[in-house]
Amino acid sequence: MRLQKLHYILIFTLSCFTIWAQEDSTEESKQINIVYGANFTKNEAKYPGASIFSKDEKQVQFEHQGADLWCDIAIFYQHENRLKAIGNIRLQQGDSIKMTSGKIEYDGNLKLAKAYESVLLENTDMTLRTDTLRLDREKQEAYYQDFGTVVDSTNTLTSEIGKYFMETKKLQFLDSVHIENPKYTVDSEQLDYYKTSKNAYMYGPSTIIGESYKIYCERGFYDTKIESGYGIKNTRIDYNDRIIQGDSVYFNKVLEFASATNNIVVTDTINNGLIRAHYAEVYKAKDSLFATRRAVSISVMEKDSLYMHGDTLMITGKPEKRILRAFRNAKFFKKDLSGKCDSIHSEQKSGITQLIRNPILWNGENQMTGDSIHLISNLKTEKLDSLKVLNNAFIISQDTIGKTGFNQAKGKDLFGKFEENELKTIDLIKNTEVIYYMYNDDDELIGINKTICSAIRITMVNNDVEDLTFTTDPDGTIFPETELPENGRLLKGFIWRGEERILTKEDIFDEDDNNLELAIIRGIDNPIDIDAEEEERSKNEGDPINAKNDLNNKSIKPKKQLKAKSQRSKARSQ
Repeated sequence: MRLQKLHYILIFTLSCFTIWAQEDSTEESKQINIVYGANFTKNEAKYPGASIFSKDEKQVQFEHQGADLWCDIAIFYQHENRLKAIGNIRLQQGDSIKMTSGKIEYDGNLKLAKAYESVLLENTDMTLRTDTLRLDREKQEAYYQDFGTVVDSTNTLTSEIGKYFMETKKLQFLDSVHIENPKYTVDSEQLDYYKTSKNAYMYGPSTIIGESYKIYCERGFYDTKIESGYGIKNTRIDYNDRIIQGDSVYFNKVLEFASATNNIVVTDTINNGLIRAHYAEVYKAKDSLFATRRAVSISVMEKDSLYMHGDTLMITGKPEKRILRAFRNAKFFKKDLSGKCDSIHSEQKSGITQLIRNPILWNGENQMTGDSIHLISNLKTEKLDSLKVLNNAFIISQDTIGKTGFNQAKGKDLFGKFEENELKTIDLIKNTEVIYYMYNDDDELIGINKTICSAIRITMVNNDVEDLTFTTDPDGTIFPETELPENGRLLKGFIWRGEERILTKEDIFDEDDNNLELAIIRGIDNPIDIDAEEEERSKNEGDPINAKNDLNNKSIKPKKQLKAKSQRSKARSQ
C-alpha cells in the first residue's frame, strides 16, 4: 500500500511540475524581451517599478512575439509587461509592417501599441500618416481618429477616422473621406478601400468627379484603376449634357458607357427634355441613348409637355441634331393632341415628327388618319407650327349636339396650321368629300350636308369646327335627316376609333407597362458579403464585360455600415 501511495504522489507531483512549467513557458512567451538596454537607470519617484533605458551609440531595442522596437529612451514596466518609448521610434514586424513615431506605449499582454507624434506606418506599397495611431498586433488592425493620410501606388486618401485591416488589406474610412488622384477625386461620408484591387465601396453621401463626369450616390462601388463603378441608392451621374438618375446606375469611363435600372430619369440639359424608364443605356462616344421598360420621352413645350412612349426609345446625335425614335406600339400625348402608330421618328434639326405605319391623331374631338402623319415644330419658338396627313387623309368627329352621327371630311392630303400650339385651320385637297350635320341657333338639326369638291378649308375654334369653305366647283346637297339613309351618312373608308383615344398621359401605357415587375437590385433588401465579393471580383479583374454584368448582381452590404459606425463610437471613447 505504501508503495502504491508513493507512486500516486510521484505522479501528481510530476503532473503539477509539468503544468507549472507549461504556464511558466506560456507567460515567458508573452513577455517583452530586452535585446539591447544600453544605459540603465531607475526613478522610483517619477516611474515607480519601472526600469529606464537610454541609448548610447546604439538605440535601445526590445523584441516581442515577432516584432522589434527601437527607441532613444524606454520606460519598461517588466512586471506589468508594458513599456513607454520616446524618441526616433521604429517598430518592425517582419517584412510586412514598419512604423515610426515620436512616442509609443506598448502593452505586451494585449499586443497593443499606441503611437504618437508624426506617426508613419508603412506596409508594402502603402504609407499611413497620422498624429496618433493604435496598432493591434493581435487582430492585425491599425486605426486612428484624429485625421490621417494614406498613400498607395494609385491614390492619396484622407479622413478624420480610419482603420486598416492588415489580413484583408482593407482600409475603412469615416468622416470627411477624400481620395485625390490626377484624374479624379472622391468625397464620401464613409468608404471602404481595398489596397490590392484599389476598389472603393461607398456608404452615405458620396461624390466622384472625373474629367468628363460627376457621380453622386449614397451607396456604391468605384474601381479607381479604370474609373468604373455603380451606385444603388439615390444615384446621379452628370455625363456630357445628360443627367442620369436611377435605383441602380453603372458607369465605365473606358467604354464611355453608362446604364441604369429601375425608376430612371435621364435629363437632357440642353434640349430641356426627360426620359423616364426602368432600363436605359447611354453611349457617350456615339452620343446615343437607349431606353425600354415603360419608357417615355417628355419634351417641355412652354406650359405644356409632350409625352412620347414606345416599347423602345432611342435618341442619337449631337444636341442640335438629335433624333428620337419610338419603336413598336408608339404613342404620344399632349394637351388637346395625342396619337398612336407603329413607330415615331422625331428630328431636332428639321423639327419634323413622323408617325409611321397605321398612324392616328386626335386633336380635341377630331380623329385624323392617313398613310403618314407629320407634325412640324417652329425651330425658333419650339411651338407646333403645322400638320401634314399624306395619302388617304380622313378626319372624323362625333356630332356634338345630336350625339348620333359623325362629321366627316376626306381627301388625298390634309394640311393643318397651328397658332400658339392650337390647331386653327385645316386644308383638305384633291378628291375631297364632306358629310356635316348642320344646326340653327336653337341647336335644331337643319339637315346633313353632303358635298364633293376639289378642296375644303375647315376653320377651327377651341378644337371644334367653326366654318367650312368649299373651293373649285363644289357639288353638294343638304339632306333632311329623314331623306338620307343610315348607310349614306358614312364616307367610304370610315372607321371610328374613339375608344382608342388617348385622354391622359397615363393612357400612353398599356396593361403590360403598368403591371411591369421591376428587377431586384441586390444589396438593398438582400445584403451580400463585400469581402467575398472582392474575391470574386479579383477573378474577373480587367474584364469590362464581367464588370458591366456586376450592375444588378453586385452591391453593398448595409451591415458593414452599421459595424463601421459602432467602431467609430468605440474609437472615440478611447
